[in-house]
Amino acid sequence: MKPELNSFVIVDAEKCTGCRSCEVACAASHRDDNSNFTIGNMDTPIVPRLFLVKDKEECATVQCRQCEDAPCAASCPTAAIKNDDGCITMDQAKCISCKTCTLVCPVGAIGFLPNFESAAVTGGIDRKPKSIAYKCDLCSSIGQEPNCIKVCPNDALKIATPEEDVNERRNKAVSDLLELVKKR
Repeated sequence: MKPELNSFVIVDAEKCTGCRSCEVACAASHRDDNSNFTIGNMDTPIVPRLFLVKDKEECATVQCRQCEDAPCAASCPTAAIKNDDGCITMDQAKCISCKTCTLVCPVGAIGFLPNFESAAVTGGIDRKPKSIAYKCDLCSSIGQEPNCIKVCPNDALKIATPEEDVNERRNKAVSDLLELVKKR
């Protein structure tokens, strides 16, 4: 087993109001044309790499958990999904739209969108897949904190670093225990 666990984005459902700012920021940061814009001139469909799920009382995001064993990568017949230094990324150019990754993803974090290039027919035969897979890549292409985290007005999203989080909880438990002992 790998000694380090991958980080991923996690939501505090008590803080999330379902405003969908994270979805818009995600879609904007993964556009082919990353020029400055306002949402009023975003002329492509809003396709976030995270999915907001809402019911009457709660809402939360579903997004890639960056699994260390990455069943999506293990099942991909074209190696379009791979582990790049602790981040599970997808090379959409290699995707053949077999949808195997969606079947094995334990959290349902992989979606498919139309491949608009497939409409271009070469020699009478369309050789490109009709749709391509996409998922959260922690904004690795922009090389900074994920945009969904930056824009959340309620600080509901954060990077979860499992090893650090476990150590924090242990340290807090020991500190609380010592305080209790001191009071006696």
